[in-house]
Amino acid sequence: MEEKATEEEVRKVIQKVEEVGFKAHPDKGENHTIVGVVGEGDREYILNNIETYSGVERVVEITQPFKLASRTFKPKDSIYDIGGIKIGGKNFLTIAGPCAVESKEQVLETARFLKEKGVKFLRGGAYKPRTSPYSFQGLKEEGLKILKEVREEIGLKIVTEVMDTREVELVSKYADVLQIGARNMQNFSLLKEVGKLNKPVLLKRGLSATYKEFLMAAEYIISEGNSRVILCERGIRTFMDETRNTLDISAIPVIKRYSHLPIIIDPSHASGDWRYVAPLSKAAVAAGADGLIIEVHPDPQNALSDGKQSLNFDQFSELMEQIKAILDIDSKILA
Repeated sequence: MEEKATEEEVRKVIQKVEEVGFKAHPDKGENHTIVGVVGEGDREYILNNIETYSGVERVVEITQPFKLASRTFKPKDSIYDIGGIKIGGKNFLTIAGPCAVESKEQVLETARFLKEKGVKFLRGGAYKPRTSPYSFQGLKEEGLKILKEVREEIGLKIVTEVMDTREVELVSKYADVLQIGARNMQNFSLLKEVGKLNKPVLLKRGLSATYKEFLMAAEYIISEGNSRVILCERGIRTFMDETRNTLDISAIPVIKRYSHLPIIIDPSHASGDWRYVAPLSKAAVAAGADGLIIEVHPDPQNALSDGKQSLNFDQFSELMEQIKAILDIDSKILA
């Protein structure tokens, strides 16, 4: 739309877009409102006639299969406000905490420490997807209640995973950010369900997903009306066996080339070993990542889940100082 387009002009365009069979996704920026047109409808009418409507500046056809996630739709980086905390752009997001919620004491101790270090988002799994059915599967709703109690006491935002469409409503009552794990990246029913919520979604890349598939998964969420998607590169499966996965650093510039969505890095799941978390974190920050999600545990040696890849408090403190030094050079704001 033109910079001076009125709300009424925007409304009439949206109405017409929907009349000819499409879904309209308006995005109001600082200067312009862009109306995304997706779905199946009278394509020729939109391309040839909608530009005659008052307030329309131009029509741009998006050739990528991911429409709403593309930079053609939104050239500038997306910036989200989550409870007063800005994500994306020049704002650097740090999410940290234990792989799994084990007890209130464990989560509370971790949250207090993280708050002292300036971290504003606490991660913790109440539902745990595990390769073996005999491994610890999480405390489920009891774990969610612990996270809620810790949030009320300490004030950190909660990031936790939802694994099933049947659990979306329950988990969304407790979480500030819903996480979709790598194994569920192409669980399209789940993606649609979280897309109906007014709740930010952290979407992890699948074990062998291409960049296109990754962005198409994000498109499923956005197309349902939820535009606040944070992408997460957590490593892909290769023939290497020294690390749990192979961290694909090139995902950062490639995703940023094609999409306006923020992308963060998970060095813990990528490496599977605490020894490699700091080097991979620093590489990701230097490559332009919008944030990190790191596993931190007060006693990794006795963790019920993924202790080998978790940092203890001293190791995390040292890493944060190193990250701050890199961000200072890059003029990013630590959130």
